Amino acid sequence: MIASPDRTPLTRDFFDRPVLEVAPDLLGRILVRDSAAGPIEVRLTEVEAYAGEVDPGSHAYRGRTARNSVMFGQPGHMYVYFTYGMWHCMNLVCGPEGMASAVLLRAGEITEGVELARKRRLSARNDKELAKGPARLATALDVDRQLDGTDVCGDPSSPFSVLTGAPVPSDQVSSGPRTGVAGEGGEGSVHPWRFWTTNDPTVSPYRAHTPRRRRT
Repeated sequence: MIASPDRTPLTRDFFDRPVLEVAPDLLGRILVRDSAAGPIEVRLTEVEAYAGEVDPGSHAYRGRTARNSVMFGQPGHMYVYFTYGMWHCMNLVCGPEGMASAVLLRAGEITEGVELARKRRLSARNDKELAKGPARLATALDVDRQLDGTDVCGDPSSPFSVLTGAPVPSDQVSSGPRTGVAGEGGEGSVHPWRFWTTNDPTVSPYRAHTPRRRRT
């Protein structure tokens, strides 16, 4: 008999650890999104670690800005950014405070609120694609920059929380290069910091960085 996922919320101590410990440990956890439209729950299946000012792939590599300031703050908060002029992506800040580490939430399985997610993700061909990729995940959960800085632990009025769920055993976790990251930050031999649940159908496909061409 398979045990039911643990619905105990993760505490700030969970996030107040090095990012390479937190990232794979998020697999199997349940991200809860509460809103007036109804709740949605996602079992996390794919994440990427970013280690701040020592990581050339991180938004914080060159220091603090208005855009990335949440990354330098208290662990257990959400960092939301807008990319390519089209999509939002969501991250969970890790400790210690001031180090600007964060985990990008790349994919997951919608386990509650599927109908609501379908309405937001009309282009999804099936339910496995509802949150298959960071932009799709954010769209399914109705995430935008207004949610930047949201506390996911310790605030009962927060629109987000993370439950203990059913952590994925280490022998079922795969790792490799981060998706779409340029230069040294994208090299798997240096930063194999993308983690996913092995053979899970909701995990997004890996894509190497492709330079964007300027319009003439």
